[in-house]
Amino acid sequence: MLQCRLRSRQFQWTGINFCDYKACYSRRSLRTCKCQQSESLSGVAAGDGNGAWFVNNVETSNSVNNGIGVKGLTSNGTNGSIIDTVCPNSIEEEAWDLLRESVVSYCGSPIGTIAANDPTSSSVLNYDQVFIRDFIPSGVAFLLKGEYDIVRNFILYTLQLQSWEKTMDCHSPGQGLMPASFKVRTVPLDGDDSATEEVLDPDFGEAAIGRVAPVDSGLWWIILLRAYGKCSGDRSVQERVDVQTGIKMILRLCLADGFDMFPTLLVTDGSCMIDRRMGIHGHPLEIQALFYSALLCAREMLAAEDGSADLIRALNNRLVALSFHIREYYWIDLKKLNEIYRYKTEEYSYDAVNKFNIYPDQISPWLVEWMPNKGGYLIGNLQPAHMDFRFFSLGNLWSIVNSLATVEQSHAILDLIEAKWSDLVAEMPFKICYPALEGQEWLIITGSDPKNTPWSYHNAGSWPTLLWQLTVACIKMNRPHIAAKAVELAERRISRDRWPEYYDTKRSRFVGKQSRLFQTWSIAGYLVAKLLLADPSKANILITEEDSDLVNALISANPKGKRGRKNLKQTYIV
Repeated sequence: MLQCRLRSRQFQWTGINFCDYKACYSRRSLRTCKCQQSESLSGVAAGDGNGAWFVNNVETSNSVNNGIGVKGLTSNGTNGSIIDTVCPNSIEEEAWDLLRESVVSYCGSPIGTIAANDPTSSSVLNYDQVFIRDFIPSGVAFLLKGEYDIVRNFILYTLQLQSWEKTMDCHSPGQGLMPASFKVRTVPLDGDDSATEEVLDPDFGEAAIGRVAPVDSGLWWIILLRAYGKCSGDRSVQERVDVQTGIKMILRLCLADGFDMFPTLLVTDGSCMIDRRMGIHGHPLEIQALFYSALLCAREMLAAEDGSADLIRALNNRLVALSFHIREYYWIDLKKLNEIYRYKTEEYSYDAVNKFNIYPDQISPWLVEWMPNKGGYLIGNLQPAHMDFRFFSLGNLWSIVNSLATVEQSHAILDLIEAKWSDLVAEMPFKICYPALEGQEWLIITGSDPKNTPWSYHNAGSWPTLLWQLTVACIKMNRPHIAAKAVELAERRISRDRWPEYYDTKRSRFVGKQSRLFQTWSIAGYLVAKLLLADPSKANILITEEDSDLVNALISANPKGKRGRKNLKQTYIV
């Protein structure tokens, strides 16, 4: 099987026709692909294979017309034959075969996709497991392709794992926690070696590197559940009693009262996609964006019943407070940066301007030079006397998708991405954060993490899987040419580099030093981006629009006005 895979890539690198690629795969690919469509490789458009958007728009877009044509990449006479002869159709076909090869079955049914299927690595670690967050782009790709069974199975089986008892040093996590990953294991049946059964073995963080429980798994699960219902039209899954109970358990865990005064979720380092020590403990933007999205999706799916009234009321109140908090205090552009630069400190009163006692000296020299005249973004974290000014991609992109950012802020984020294209995209999309931690700062904040050296892995490495979030955000704001340009860049190298997990260096020129090859969410992220650019209307399964009730609540709360003791009786406290 490995020989076949390598042989097929040799054909691609030398420009040989790719038409016999599928015949090269073993029976395993065919067995896990029960509903493969033969009409179109993109699964959306027929005829040209690239979809309506490319046909209608690429030739007229100045920002995209250097490589992609109606029938694929064409030679521009400067980049060499390897890049110029790569055909997007053949890359898509290869990606679909690899994605289907990564499918994991449980009791004869597809249940998810493993994190990576790298034949060049002898160290498996936990890359042979099904990760909740990693499966999201895979699940969306299958939904867009019309293959719903694997997503339905994934939703229902991971729900069964939610209530499992797991402990770390004799301590159990809160009820409702979703696992980070799970593995299908074959074990002897009742001690009889002659008979076996398959079991699901979840990991809630007790076996993970760093032993950190995932906060984002349950939030992604709710987002995928809504996407499944909108795409398939099957609302019976979200209406099931056990699924409704699962949603409520996640919400109660997230909405539980604690010591924190902020409407944002308080979490530790390593609780999301950035799963190592990177100085994001506190209230990282990524978790807040996913939290806001999960609240909106859950409100849409929760059945109206007496038992849900209090939960929905708490959910609505949290949406208002969270929306105002992020938009008002996390947003930064040149104007806001100048305001922070002139902050007075040690202010006490309800009318304080510098509410979090931010010291202007926190503004780094890199930010003063980096901030463009046009554009802005949501900062990475906010705590008392601390603003993390780094640009975190997933949090900003998902804040566009779920309307956590205003329309003006959403366009400004995309303006900044275009203005700082050479920094955030460079030669392979997309930087997970910017800039990298270096020197003494890297040593202290990361604990001298050898995997998170500057411009590598989660310390400002480039992750191709972020293509799909970028594409959804661009489509929502009616600026798909930005995503199409990024996809074009990815197509020049990603297949030739064997679908790496991430890229290193400031310009993303090297495959990551510890990067797994044939990384499933790199493959799925590319496929989702292609499918959505071919039919932008399908992005609606992921997008949540800001509703009028939320807007009116923000207005009635009058957050812009001065807030004294007389305002404490308002319905919405922001």
